[in-house]
Amino acid sequence: MDKRKPDFRGAGLFKDAAPETKPAIAAWRANIDGGSRGNPGPASYGVVVRDPRSEIVARLKKYIGRMTNNVAEYYGLIAALDYAQSQGIRQLRIEADSELMVKQMRGQYKVKSPELRPLFERARKMAQSLEFFRIDHVYREQNAEADALANEAMDEAEGRTPRPAAAPAAKSPAVAKSTVTLPTKSLLSQAPKSAPLSAAKSAHPQTAKPEAHRFRARYRSGVLYLLEDVNLPDGDEVEVLIRPLPKP
Repeated sequence: MDKRKPDFRGAGLFKDAAPETKPAIAAWRANIDGGSRGNPGPASYGVVVRDPRSEIVARLKKYIGRMTNNVAEYYGLIAALDYAQSQGIRQLRIEADSELMVKQMRGQYKVKSPELRPLFERARKMAQSLEFFRIDHVYREQNAEADALANEAMDEAEGRTPRPAAAPAAKSPAVAKSTVTLPTKSLLSQAPKSAPLSAAKSAHPQTAKPEAHRFRARYRSGVLYLLEDVNLPDGDEVEVLIRPLPKP
């Protein structure tokens, strides 16, 4: 009987994937997660760093503005790598529940998104500077602590950074910049929710007129994106005035 060579179906499937370094004994580990409410929407990341003894040494979280889930994931990865560099950590293992990001970093997926490309390049460069780097995909249940930190950052920012308001009837994409007027205090927020506006004014006759601030924004596809961070007390209501600015 003729002997046939074994048929390895799928051989070379990941031939373009970057080779993984052998696991290091003293590698530090960071669980990362990024999230966005609305995708795009208010976004943040969370990072939990453990030393080689698996003890938590750092918990990082940050609200990063209006982003997509994938952008937030990369921000979390860069934050973990930045922490490693600042602490002199030379061996790092990353665990993330974003299969897309993990496979992009391992060379199994191409990075086609123009908004992810610079983040990917930066993360790859930082990872290559380490003696040992590995990134693995884990399920969300195994990434609960990082996920909780990311949600905490969004919860803390809620109310202080108002969601971009939909622009009025103007639909022209030529409106690239706008002036947004945001009072730092709202008369409505000072009165009980059940009280009408007239009652709120009479109850506080000495209340000074709210101070207005101007912030630049960009209108795109029916959404107004703030170009600066806006910090307001929780529950504040604001008034948005759209005023197109001349092009530079």
